[in-house]
Amino acid sequence: MSYFLWIEDFENSAKVTATQVLGGINIDEQLFSDKKQLLKRDLKAHGIYVELSFQDGLGFIRQNLNQIDYIILDIDLAAYSKGDVLNADVLALLETFQDYKKLINETEDEQLLGEECAKLKALAGYYLYTELVVELGFPKQHILFCSNHGKNSLSTRDAFKTAKIALPTIYEKSDSRVQAWVKSSYENSYSRLRRGIIEGCRYLKSLPEDKLQFNAFISDNEKQVNIIDLHDYLDVLETFLPLREPTDKAVLYKLFIRTLTHEWEAAEPKNIKGLASIMKNTRNWITHNSILFNALDEKMVAYLFIINMRQFFSFNEEVQSYERILLDLYKEDALLEETFDNKIKNNLIAQDLGKAYRNLQNIASEDKRNNIRDAIRFTALANNIQESNSPLRNDKQLFTKLLYQMFWLINSYPRVDIKDRKELKINFYPYPYQKNTYIFELARHIHNHSFL
Repeated sequence: MSYFLWIEDFENSAKVTATQVLGGINIDEQLFSDKKQLLKRDLKAHGIYVELSFQDGLGFIRQNLNQIDYIILDIDLAAYSKGDVLNADVLALLETFQDYKKLINETEDEQLLGEECAKLKALAGYYLYTELVVELGFPKQHILFCSNHGKNSLSTRDAFKTAKIALPTIYEKSDSRVQAWVKSSYENSYSRLRRGIIEGCRYLKSLPEDKLQFNAFISDNEKQVNIIDLHDYLDVLETFLPLREPTDKAVLYKLFIRTLTHEWEAAEPKNIKGLASIMKNTRNWITHNSILFNALDEKMVAYLFIINMRQFFSFNEEVQSYERILLDLYKEDALLEETFDNKIKNNLIAQDLGKAYRNLQNIASEDKRNNIRDAIRFTALANNIQESNSPLRNDKQLFTKLLYQMFWLINSYPRVDIKDRKELKINFYPYPYQKNTYIFELARHIHNHSFL
């Protein structure tokens, strides 16, 4: 999912308004309560932050803008919520743009503030929009103006015209294009990937130092990393992908993976085991073959990020919230839990692995001209192809699939009769694939990309 800020005072039914605006995304509409605070609480669990007044919206924008990807703005907002008082930021805005000056007489000042807040209400959306776009550089393409007062909001239109700023389209909340925009933004692959990486880095920086396990792969004490080094590394990754989606994402993704895998240069091959071999190979390949990673997509970047962080840190085997955001990129391809369980029970996964193993052996043996070094282990043979002069080493489609298949072959134990490669037995143990673990969820999400 992408994360949203929705600034809306719900002058009409909160439930109806939420249904009109958010009804196109995968959220149970039973969560759409007419009680504003309850609706605000429930939507937060789905990455939608709701602020109910101009003052609260402005505070969120100034303090927490990096927590969200898209913004839905009402144009007509109460200056502050009932029970609150005006804070210094809103008072400063009234003084600067509406020439408010505090009166000595408290009663008269209270009346004047009421009048100024009424004026602000009609211009609230304009003030927030210019704060975002002009002052903070937030991309206007990530902002939706959405209001039932749009047709009658002359104050907002005049404000944009006076400021010589192009008036953004203002949609009625019942307009079908509102749901379409929200759905498209909520499901945007680039934004989901970026948000998953950001939330992942933030979570990982919260782990105590005793959860750091990456040094187990490094023999040289001088090359070992400490928690400060890892936090610097995570800071770089967290801010790597810009909010505005770039035109040539493939170049950016390649640079990201180069940065993600850089630390694996210090890892000793003899210390590499399990899924760490995926990251070590990725580091070697992206360093020595500039072609191979020229066409990465969001799914492969998410996959490598998940694997990488599970090797850097030791933490709960359950799927973390940031991993769920990243796995959502595979949602349309993922096997249902029941389907995946049946494939395990009926030994179909073992058949998939056997085919993958034989195919790689056949590919390598057929390329006799380049004398690809033989290997029993799947990951080793894939690496041998990369270290050869074979044109296969530049086959992006092949190696994308191999990176996925490594996950499976590492979590199984193929037994091979060295004298006769046709005698292959895949000892597939279902124990790594227990429900509610990241292994299980990652497996069922990437299955079709691994074998179809």
